[in-house]
Amino acid sequence: MTRGAKWLVVTGTATTLALLPGTALADRRHGGSSQGSYEASGKQSDGAIESRITYAGSTRPSGSSSEAVTPVGDWTPPACWYEPMSVAEFAGRMEKAYDTVVNDPRQPNYAKAGQAEFRDAYKDGKYHDYNKDDADKGSWWVATQDDSRLDEPGAWECDKLPFWVDNGVTPAVKNAVTPQILAELAYNRIKLPNTKVTFAPTATTKVNLPTWAWLDKARFKQVSVTAALNAAGVSIQATTTAKPVSLKLEPGTTDAETHPASGACTINDDGSIGEPYAKGKADRTPPCGITYLRSSGDGTYTLRATITWAITWTGTGGAGGDLPDGTFGTTQDVTVQEIQSVNR
Repeated sequence: MTRGAKWLVVTGTATTLALLPGTALADRRHGGSSQGSYEASGKQSDGAIESRITYAGSTRPSGSSSEAVTPVGDWTPPACWYEPMSVAEFAGRMEKAYDTVVNDPRQPNYAKAGQAEFRDAYKDGKYHDYNKDDADKGSWWVATQDDSRLDEPGAWECDKLPFWVDNGVTPAVKNAVTPQILAELAYNRIKLPNTKVTFAPTATTKVNLPTWAWLDKARFKQVSVTAALNAAGVSIQATTTAKPVSLKLEPGTTDAETHPASGACTINDDGSIGEPYAKGKADRTPPCGITYLRSSGDGTYTLRATITWAITWTGTGGAGGDLPDGTFGTTQDVTVQEIQSVNR
């Protein structure tokens, strides 16, 4: 069976591979998704496994890195998971995969034998006729992957062959869909608002002249994504919420002072960060900002502003908790000039 599965990866039999975790989906097409900015679906149309998970809220398309949350630390949302499939659909996919291989004259005999062996295990072996007699008692759980993350090792961790689960039972398998797994998948779909940091002066400043930085509370607000699964008798959901909590400034040179000294500007009581610059504040030290101590010469300094977001989730049955904080950073070039003196 292993030999046949490996050969199928080479020949690219998508329907068969969709039911073979570990080799599954290796030939799935990379690229864009049909997921929209408000409501998204995990369904695919290339013959591979169709995820029934849907996403709604402040979502971004799968695979898009724009406005994405970067987890703090080495944690990442799941790149593969297991979800339920009805008996009828599972049987249909297995039979279609079998017919595709055995009726293809290009397939060698060992590939056909391997596919037949795999199919028989569920039709005439350990299970009888795909458990059709118990169709109202449970479902088949199969592996699927995030199309945009197939290059990551985590995409290949769901290597368990399709397995049967009785209704009302949560599979004791890593990454089997639960409210928390849905919350973690929603984490990966969060689209952050365009919270551009305002600076004064903007692109050009003077040595020893404080640069003020701030974020408007009207644009600096929390966002949420809800992931839901309603398939094969399983109906669960989870909402993941990202709340902005701080702004960190990195001046792009050691010849600078940040305000506060840590460079981390915390959120104010009214939900804003920092304080807008106004006329008459030039000689004051900003609550959030940078003072450059040396000219950038003929070049510029790359100022980086990173917002930290606290991530929480709630889900079906009152479940919920915290997920790792996320960050999102932007950069801008700053020209620092010497203050010109007039000689008389």
